[in-house]
Amino acid sequence: MTAIAFLQAGGGLVLLFIGGEVLLRGAVGLSLRFGLSPLLIGLTVVAFATSMPELVVTLTAGLQGATDIGVGNVVGSNIANILLILGLAALLCPIAKEPKRIRRDVVAMVAATAVFVALAFTERMGFPQGVIMIALLIAYLVASYRAELKSGNDTDTGMEAIEEAGAAPRSAWIALLLVVGGIVGLAAGSELLVRGALVIARAAGVSETVIGLTLVAFGTSLPELATAIVAALRGHTEVALGNVLGSNIFNILLILGALFVITPVTVAPEVLSFDIWILAGATIIAVPIMLIGKRIGRVSGAAFVLLYVAFIWFQFDPHKQVVAAPTASSITATQLMAAK
Repeated sequence: MTAIAFLQAGGGLVLLFIGGEVLLRGAVGLSLRFGLSPLLIGLTVVAFATSMPELVVTLTAGLQGATDIGVGNVVGSNIANILLILGLAALLCPIAKEPKRIRRDVVAMVAATAVFVALAFTERMGFPQGVIMIALLIAYLVASYRAELKSGNDTDTGMEAIEEAGAAPRSAWIALLLVVGGIVGLAAGSELLVRGALVIARAAGVSETVIGLTLVAFGTSLPELATAIVAALRGHTEVALGNVLGSNIFNILLILGALFVITPVTVAPEVLSFDIWILAGATIIAVPIMLIGKRIGRVSGAAFVLLYVAFIWFQFDPHKQVVAAPTASSITATQLMAAK
């Protein structure tokens, strides 16, 4: 059974990576055809497309009763975005930045994280909190769009960077087919990954939250990782930075908001006692690095990657792990899996 679970999780990761990449290319292609600017595409379209694995996996987990995996997935993905993905991108090529240009989005990322941290300590989050978070995302997108109109559209100056980073097709019909195909791949991959992850968690004696923070979070962050690496190798570091900022905002406000809308959620005690503070700390550390100076250098990148390795190591530290009795969430999820 465990071998099958690993095959399911591995197959799900592959489908998520392929589906995310295909969806990203199609979404960028459609956006360019409609004349959106590179910065707006990086902060919205690319961020949304690369956040789709997290969205589909989190909602699938929520519908199966495994909300700990869903919450762990978002928290772990945002930590990975800052420490692993931004760190690796900076290691490959120092990230050039214009602090004035990204200040609004850095503030939005910090605010979204603060909202989640505050809500996480309430007894239970549900429909009202979900609606509030989605409304905040809409307000952010509207503000980004208005700011884009005031500053002027810079599609011509940055189209090449976006096309290279997303390998966007030039045909709108091909782009549309890629979007549909990517969504299908994401749906299938998320189902396999959640099923396999639940079995692995029980067999390994670790919580669903830890699996969500590590295996599932890393798998759903693969599109962001691929986008950042390609952008960095080709010198288009603005795309990598915009992608991380936008993805973190989308992950919290859209994905967690959608999860709260479809099912009530109580954040696991282990997340409240440790992981949520790692997310807050990583976000706070990233602010001066993003807003001070003209670039994020290799030293900062190496420090971020080392911090991520330490975070993952701690998740599986035997002194931390305590095999708890199955929660109602895990029992429900296991029963659903058996029924399937």
